Amino acid sequence: MVGNVPIGGCAPISIQSMTTTPTTNISATRDEIKRLEDVGCDIVRVSVPDMDSARAVEKIISQANIPIVADIHFDYRIALAALDTGIAKLRINPGNIGARERVEKVVAKAKERNVPIRIGVNAGSLEKDLLEKHGFPTPEALVESAMRHVAILEALDFTDIVLSLKSSAVPLTVSAYRLVVKACDYPLHIGISEAGPEQSGVIYSSVGLGILLSEGIGDTMRVSLTANVEEEVKVAKRILAALEIQSSMPRVISCPTCARNCLDLFSLAEEVERRTSDLKIPISIAVMGCAVNGPGEAREADFGIAGGDGEGLIFAKGKILRKVREKDLVDELEKEIRLHLEKDAESGKDC
Repeated sequence: MVGNVPIGGCAPISIQSMTTTPTTNISATRDEIKRLEDVGCDIVRVSVPDMDSARAVEKIISQANIPIVADIHFDYRIALAALDTGIAKLRINPGNIGARERVEKVVAKAKERNVPIRIGVNAGSLEKDLLEKHGFPTPEALVESAMRHVAILEALDFTDIVLSLKSSAVPLTVSAYRLVVKACDYPLHIGISEAGPEQSGVIYSSVGLGILLSEGIGDTMRVSLTANVEEEVKVAKRILAALEIQSSMPRVISCPTCARNCLDLFSLAEEVERRTSDLKIPISIAVMGCAVNGPGEAREADFGIAGGDGEGLIFAKGKILRKVREKDLVDELEKEIRLHLEKDAESGKDC
């Protein structure tokens, strides 16, 4: 349990992100967490590099509505301070915080506070002896590092553990997770680290996480992007929806257009997606631009537009409702979607 969020077993796959603001800037960090909450983030991690940050965490937690994870490296004293703030999870590698007695102090307090520990292994920061042994970061090296840290905690009778084994390389990451599921049954946090700027990062994360999730690997996930943190959550939700694992957001189905298209479909599709982004329900909305596949796709979706020359048909629940001018298509479609959802809510039905 990370706060009130279960990880592993039959629990839903939880979505995580990490704040980008200095943790000591309490108001900015709170604002960023609020934006993450609004788009459906389940767990958020904050960096705690020093004691001032550890002290700030307590004030941040007091106004957060989702569990807070403290990300700490090397200094066990910061970990001890963070555990006193009410954090829901500690991200620390026990082998990196020094002598055994230091690890024992952190583990004892984590047990006392009922706080799980995430062991996070990254290809870019593998131990020197493992790099010498394997020559370079390999899946085997990542797993060996992870299990080395696990052994430290298990020796202290601590098994409330989550594991992650990340790299910026998709094949390396996928292979490492495939290996670690054979070595242990701890819950896994999956992600492609340093995936890149928004467009390329979305592709690398979608490919890597999509492969793992399709194989049943992964209990909690983060899409790491050099972009606004909200985009990480939105992309994660779309990956889960695309695999039909779980969905809580609309999906806009739209054609790539061709010479048969007679509408400004690019603008229409973007506007429909923008106007329905606040809905937290897994409906399908088709935005189609010609008479070949358009009507069929629009009928198959929960709601839809099938366009013609300067006009289009509005569909709902497989039925044609009316023909409207192109300039009114988005307004009329949004009106129908919200009207149907209100009626369904009043009758207690799912859409």
